[in-house]
Amino acid sequence: MVHVNDIRAITLDLDDTLWEIHPVIHRAERELYDWLGKQYPRVTEQFSREDMHAHRAAVADEFPQHGHDYTFMRRKVLARVGVAAGYDAEIVDEAMAVFDSHRNAVDIFPEVRPALSALRERFVLIAVTNGNANLEMIGIDDLFHDIVTARTAGAAKPAKQIFDAAVDAAGCQPEQTLHVGDHPEFDVAGAISAGLHAVWVNRHGTAWPAELQEPHGVVAHVGELPELLERGAR
Repeated sequence: MVHVNDIRAITLDLDDTLWEIHPVIHRAERELYDWLGKQYPRVTEQFSREDMHAHRAAVADEFPQHGHDYTFMRRKVLARVGVAAGYDAEIVDEAMAVFDSHRNAVDIFPEVRPALSALRERFVLIAVTNGNANLEMIGIDDLFHDIVTARTAGAAKPAKQIFDAAVDAAGCQPEQTLHVGDHPEFDVAGAISAGLHAVWVNRHGTAWPAELQEPHGVVAHVGELPELLERGAR
């Protein structure tokens, strides 16, 4: 049980915690490829979507030090296929703008805004993500005091480095911080290893991995967080 009297800040994962991400990424990549076919047709004439994924894997192998930075990876792939197709560097910024517009067109779970609005009145809320979501484009920047990404922290969850950055952004100590997320290893195990409390968002009722230390609490969705924390205050 989370003892809420000890908690000053809540850090929250974004993708698959506040919205479903996989359909969004698939759609964004499809829309980007279609856009490239219209604006820079030599790219799609020369490279299939499968070729683009192969380039992504090659970039990941070549730049392991940037494996946490999805934006770096995508920009590098776009630059390579663009140059190979005979275009100049302007393709990258234009293409990334197209991708970002679709990547941030997410369907926020209905319980998110009321729950986080209530929690923001009592806690410092910090978004913590391995992805590249734009809170302003999504329309939820008003719910958070700050955001920490793998790119800005220089490491991805479950690394301690990104949780340390989130704690610093909140202006408190790890033991005063509760992390909330859907991934047993990246979110829960990572947060606990960094000294934070952790609540697992288990939307699908799956079994907890036996090899990992159990979370301090479990909710089906973030809408249950206020009640969980109220119980912890009694």
